[in-house]
Amino acid sequence: MFKYIWLVPLLPLAGAALNGIFGRRFGFSEKLIGGIAVASVALSFLISLTAVYSYGFGGNAQWPNPYVTTQTAFNWIPAGAVKQTLGQADTSTTISVANQPVKIATPRASLLNIEWSYQLDSLSAIFMLIITGVGLCIFVFATGYMHGETGFYRFFAYMGLFMFSMLVLVMGSNFVMMFVGWEGVGLCSYLLIGYYFNRQEAANASRKAFVTNRVGDFGFILAIFALIATFGTAQYTSVVAQAASYPVESLGHWGLMSWIALGLMIGACGKSAQFPLHVWLPDAMAGPTPVSALIHAATMVTAGLYMLTRTNVIFQHSKTMMLVVALVGAFTAIFAATIGITQNDIKKVLAYSTVSQLGFMFLACGVGAFVIGIFHVMTHAFFKALMFLGAGSVIHGMHHEQDMRKMGNLRKYMPYTYWTFVAGWLAICGIIPFSGFWSKDEILWNAASTTHIPLGWLVWLVGTIAATCTAFYMTRLMAMTFWGKERFPAHEHSMEHEGHAQKKEHSTPDKHAHVPHESPKSMWVPLVALAVLATIGGFVGISTAFTGGKEVGGRMNIVTWLNPIIWNPSTGQFGKSEEGNAAIITGRAPAETTSRVGEHESQSGFNLAHTVEAKLGSETATEWVFILLSLIVAGIGIGLGFLFYIKDTRLPDIWATRLRPLYEASYHKYWIDEFYGWAVTRRTMDLARGVFAFDSKVVDGAVNGTAWLTRLTSKITGATDKYLVDGLVNAIANFVVSLMSPIVRAAQTGLTANYALVMVIGLLVAVAIYFVKIF
Repeated sequence: MFKYIWLVPLLPLAGAALNGIFGRRFGFSEKLIGGIAVASVALSFLISLTAVYSYGFGGNAQWPNPYVTTQTAFNWIPAGAVKQTLGQADTSTTISVANQPVKIATPRASLLNIEWSYQLDSLSAIFMLIITGVGLCIFVFATGYMHGETGFYRFFAYMGLFMFSMLVLVMGSNFVMMFVGWEGVGLCSYLLIGYYFNRQEAANASRKAFVTNRVGDFGFILAIFALIATFGTAQYTSVVAQAASYPVESLGHWGLMSWIALGLMIGACGKSAQFPLHVWLPDAMAGPTPVSALIHAATMVTAGLYMLTRTNVIFQHSKTMMLVVALVGAFTAIFAATIGITQNDIKKVLAYSTVSQLGFMFLACGVGAFVIGIFHVMTHAFFKALMFLGAGSVIHGMHHEQDMRKMGNLRKYMPYTYWTFVAGWLAICGIIPFSGFWSKDEILWNAASTTHIPLGWLVWLVGTIAATCTAFYMTRLMAMTFWGKERFPAHEHSMEHEGHAQKKEHSTPDKHAHVPHESPKSMWVPLVALAVLATIGGFVGISTAFTGGKEVGGRMNIVTWLNPIIWNPSTGQFGKSEEGNAAIITGRAPAETTSRVGEHESQSGFNLAHTVEAKLGSETATEWVFILLSLIVAGIGIGLGFLFYIKDTRLPDIWATRLRPLYEASYHKYWIDEFYGWAVTRRTMDLARGVFAFDSKVVDGAVNGTAWLTRLTSKITGATDKYLVDGLVNAIANFVVSLMSPIVRAAQTGLTANYALVMVIGLLVAVAIYFVKIF
C-alpha cells in the first residue's frame, strides 16, 4: 500500500482545486464544500494509515530502510553538471612543494538532477499521520465553526492547499521538494491569516508572517545551495550517507558542517517561531481559529523540527550548533512562557504557549534527543490542536468574545468543551498519564543527562522553570475561562483586576447579551477524538524508567521506530550502538558510564544527572528523581494557578503591583515588537525615504538636468541657426538682389530689337575671339 503514497498530498490538492475553481462559479453549498474538503483529507489519512502500516508492519515491510517512490517519480529539474567542494570522498592530486610530495584535495564533478518523488521512512511516516489525522479533526471542526462565513469555498480551498504543501514538505525525497512545501505553507499561511482581508489587523498579521518567514527562508535556501555544492545532490539518502563520513567539528570550531547547520537553523527559527523570529506567530491569531489550530498544531510550525531531525547528522557534526540549538530553544521556552502569564486574549495565551513548546522541542534536539523532540511534536499536536479548537468552541459559544476577563464558569454552559479542554490542560501541564507528561519529562531528563553539549544543567533548569510557568498560565486560562464567577456581559459583575491600578477595568452589564452555549456536534466531536489522543497518545513513548530500562512495544514504540534515522556519534552509524548502550538517540550517556566521567562528559563539563547518580548509585533511581521533580513543578504551577485565580483573586493585582516592572515587561511582550518597529520597520522606511530622495533628487535630478541642458542647447542651436546662419544667408541674398536687380531689369527691356542686337553683338564677339586664337 505504501506504493500509493503519492495520493496522500494529491487528494487535498484535488479537493482544494474543486472548491477553489468551481465552488463560487457553480454556487456550491456549504455542505458540499465541507464534504469535498473533509473527504479529501479523510481519504488522505486512510491511505497514510494503511501505507505506514504496510511500510512498518506488513508482509512486505520496508522498515527501517527508506522507500522512495519510483512509479510516479520523474526528473523534475535536470540541472546538469555541478562541481562539488572539498569533501571526504573527493579525489586528490599530488604536487611537489619544496621537494616534498603533498596531496591536495580537488573538487569533483557530479550530475545534478532534482527528481520529484516521495520518500516514506520513519520520520515522514510520523508526520504524515499527524498532518492528516489531526488535520482531519480540524477540517471537521471548521465546517461548523466557519458556518455562515462569506468566502466559505475560499477558506477550504486555502486549507486544502495548505495540507498539500505541508505533505510535500515532509514527504519529498530531497531538499528542493522540501523547500517547495516550505514556501507553499508560507504562502498559505499568508492567505489564511489574512482571510478576513477587510480587517486591518488580519492584513498586517499576514504581511508580518510572510516577511518574517522570508528572513528565515533566506538562511535556509543558502544552506540548500551549500548542501548541493558540497554533496552534489539534493536527495536525502545521498546527502545523509555522505555527511556521516565527515569529521565532527568540536565546540567553538566553525567548519563546513557548522555553516550549513547555521543556515538550516535560521530557516527553522523562522518557520518554527524561535527567538528572535517568533514575532509573527502570536499575531497569526488574527486568522480564523481553525487556521490557528492547523498552523500551531499539525503543520507549519513543526516544519522546523522536521528539518532539524531530517538533517540531524549534519547538526551532530557540529558541537557548536548543537549548543546553539539547545540555548535558543531553552531561551525561547522560558521567554514565551513568561509572556503567556499576563495575556488576556485566550488565543494569544495559546499562541505564546505554542512558541514555548516549540522551544522545548528545539531544546530536545540541541541536547541530542531528536527522537524525543519529534515525540513532543506528536503529543503537542494532540493537546494543542485540542486546546485551539476548544478555544474556538469557547469563542463560538461566547459569540466571538476572546477576552478571558469577560468569561468565567463556562463549564456550566459548555460541558463537552470543558471536559475535553481539561484533558488538554493536564497534558500540557505534564500530569501523568496524559501525553504531554511522557514527552516533556523525557526532554527535561535528557537535558540533565546529556553528554552532547556543555551546560546541560542550565538547559534543564531553564526548561524546568518554563514548565512551571506553563502549568501556571494554563491553569490561569482554565480558571478565567471555565471556573470562578461568570463575568460575561449578561451578568452583573466586576472584571478580574489584573495589573497595577491604571490597568483596572470594569465591565458594564449588557442585558441584551447572549448566554453562552455549547457548540454543535460537528465542533465538539473532533474535540472528543483529540481529547482521547491527548490522554493516551503518549504511551507510544513510555519512559524506560517505567519498564525496567527496556523499550517496550517494538516498532510501536516511537523511540524504536525513529531510531534508524538518527546518527549515532559514538559509532558513526545510524541507530543504537551494537553493544546495546542506552539510546544515543535520546541524548543519554551509556548506562555503564553514567556514574563516571568519560570522554563525552569531560567535553560537556558538569553533568547534573551524573552527579545525582553518583550519590544514589543507580541510573533508574536518578531518572525517577527527575520524574518526580517534573511532576512536582507541574503541581506547583497548577497550585499557584488555583491560589491566584480561584482561592484568592486579589493576589494577581497584589503581585502585579509588587512586581510592576516585570509585569509591565511581560504584559507588553518585552517590547520586542516595538523594538523591531523602531530598529527594523522604521529604519527600513527611513532607508526607503532616503533611497526615494536620492532617486528623485540625484538620479531624477541628473536626468531632468540633462533634459534641461538638452533643451537649452536646442534653443541656442535654434537661435544660432535662425539669427546667425539664416541672417547671414538672407543678408548676402538681399545684397546680391539689391546689386543685380537694376542691371538685370535694365537688360530685360521686353523689345525684340534689343534682344536681336545683343545676339548679333554676341555673335561678333565670338567670331572675333575665334580669329584672335587663329592668328
